[in-house]
Amino acid sequence: MSDTSAPKLPSTSLASAKGALRNVFRGDIAFAFGIILILMFMLIPMPTWLVDAGLSVSITFSILILMTVLFIKGPLEFSTFPTILLVSTALRLGLNIASTRLILENGHTGTDAAGHVIEAFGSFIIRENYIIGGIVFAILVIVNFVVITKGSGRIAEVAARFTLDAMPGKQMAIDADLSAGLIDENQAKERRSKLEQESSFFGAMDGAAKFVRGDAIAGLLIVFINVVAGIVIGAAMHDLTLAEAATNYTTLTIGDGLVTQIPALIISVAAGLLVSKAGVEGAAETVVFEQFSRHPKALYMSSAAMFAIGLLPAIPAAPFFLLGALTAGAGWTISKRQKLAADQKMETEKKATKAAAVAEEPISKALAMDTIRLELGYGLLPLVQGEGGNKLTDQIKGLRRQLAEDMGYILPAVRIQDNLQLPASSYVVRIKEIEAGRGDVRPGMMMCMDPNGDAITLPGENTVEPTFGLPAMWIDEQYREEAHFRGYTVVDAPTVITTHITEIIKDNMSDLLSYTETQRLLDELPSAYQKLVADVIPSKISVTGLQRILQNLVSERVSIRDLPSILEGVSEAIVYTKHPLYVTEHVRSRLARQLCDAHVGPGGFVPLATLSPDWEQAFADALIGDGEEKQLAMPPSQLQGFITAVRDAFDKFGQMGEAPVMLTSPGIRPYVRSVIERFRPQTIVMSQNEIHPKAKIRTLGQI
Repeated sequence: MSDTSAPKLPSTSLASAKGALRNVFRGDIAFAFGIILILMFMLIPMPTWLVDAGLSVSITFSILILMTVLFIKGPLEFSTFPTILLVSTALRLGLNIASTRLILENGHTGTDAAGHVIEAFGSFIIRENYIIGGIVFAILVIVNFVVITKGSGRIAEVAARFTLDAMPGKQMAIDADLSAGLIDENQAKERRSKLEQESSFFGAMDGAAKFVRGDAIAGLLIVFINVVAGIVIGAAMHDLTLAEAATNYTTLTIGDGLVTQIPALIISVAAGLLVSKAGVEGAAETVVFEQFSRHPKALYMSSAAMFAIGLLPAIPAAPFFLLGALTAGAGWTISKRQKLAADQKMETEKKATKAAAVAEEPISKALAMDTIRLELGYGLLPLVQGEGGNKLTDQIKGLRRQLAEDMGYILPAVRIQDNLQLPASSYVVRIKEIEAGRGDVRPGMMMCMDPNGDAITLPGENTVEPTFGLPAMWIDEQYREEAHFRGYTVVDAPTVITTHITEIIKDNMSDLLSYTETQRLLDELPSAYQKLVADVIPSKISVTGLQRILQNLVSERVSIRDLPSILEGVSEAIVYTKHPLYVTEHVRSRLARQLCDAHVGPGGFVPLATLSPDWEQAFADALIGDGEEKQLAMPPSQLQGFITAVRDAFDKFGQMGEAPVMLTSPGIRPYVRSVIERFRPQTIVMSQNEIHPKAKIRTLGQI
């Protein structure tokens, strides 16, 4: 008996058949098939049912694109939009060509010649009046072509240009953040990838916008061809009257144009929304409503404007009054929500403040100290808080600038605070928490001093000027003009305090010139001198060594503003000595012009008081030690004799109205200065090497 059962396929053939079936439904195969189908619409005649299906897909596809654009948070979430725009444009053009073929071939049979979708759109718009239908269609095309397509194309063009221009700066910012450790390598790669996607997207959008523009132009040409060619074909080939031909072909053409232009209009709106979302994060409706709701006053003003328009004659009041009421209600609701949110935030902050434990101040803060501090009694607070143009704070600001110009030194910030333990009219100046000076001033009164030291013959309160200890008097404001007329010096309370602070700072400037301040002076030199800095520091001298030399200079009130010359002098001296004292002496000789100019008297010359040969020899003999280890070892009796001689000589010069510079030989200058600064710190001691050849000098006497 024979086996009549059907032959079985090999298992391998069955598996390959299933695999082929699955491949048909794969995304890439389906996408390729869709593109081929679009090309077939252009080349091969299609039945009406397939054209209807294609038009339905086109409308659905355009609505899907619009909804996706509305709900995405950023443009890069829809980075395939340029590709989709090209596909949708090709689909519409293919359907347009297929429907044009059906219209021209079968238009004489009736308005359903190109399918029911085109017939429905044409009949709905035209409503038996194809002239009005044609005008409506033309307006839709103009809106799409002139307004939406052109605007979105311009936005895409500008966005692409600025995105490409900003790429180098953004890439450098990413590299800088990576170098600074703010981001890691993975974050940097992610940012670079996003930047590349952004530039590629806007560049592609700039080109894709041309598809929409070309689609609109093609739609206009196709409509014109369909109407003219259809009427000619209907009248000449199918024996229709001109009216019948015009009705049939116009209805079909306008229906066809609407079916393709409405999706084009929807996609143009989507393109405009997408490119205009650059820089705005969040879904479109969320961002728009959130930004409109920030300002309820705008809603109130709009409501008032609509009510005003509704009151105008011949204007229908009902719609404007309704819209005004709705806008006002929206504004009131938003205001209420904002107030509620503010109250909740305040309540939350209060609860958080109460719940937060008071953090104990770190003990390390107790180590911090104020470099310069001015403490005021409570009666002097108006000097700081007043409204006048001569406030104490303004004068201290001016003091910092003046010191920078005169001494080349940037004064640290002066901290001002009240001290209830002080008398009401007293103040204290502290340098690094240590009291350096104090005084009493009278707010609202003027300090009057006689330059000749005579008694002041004005009514007031006798006092002592706190800076130099001179006799003075506090007088009322009304006697200011009379005091000036009598030749007295008159200053107000803030100026008295500022002058005192100035002298204290100059006396303590060597202590204030820290390592940090020295480094800052070097850093702030102009770029032309940075090569000099690099040659000297640290190869020849360290910053600490330079700090010591600068401290030696400012301790004798020598300006260090000419820092390049100081560095040049250090570079020269460091070859033969590293002792800060001798390097300072060489630098002083380099600053001879500056030193002489600073001590020129009213007559245009430098007044000098020379040291006698006996005292020169006495100081030279009192130096003990070898080389750079010399020290002054003068007997106390001889030292007291020198002090008496200096005092007597300078008192005599003072009676003559002169304040001369003491001139010594270079070898003993620093040792003479070390003695004099203890009893006459204001006396200037210079060596013969520090007298500039072009300086005019006059010797007033000898010590």
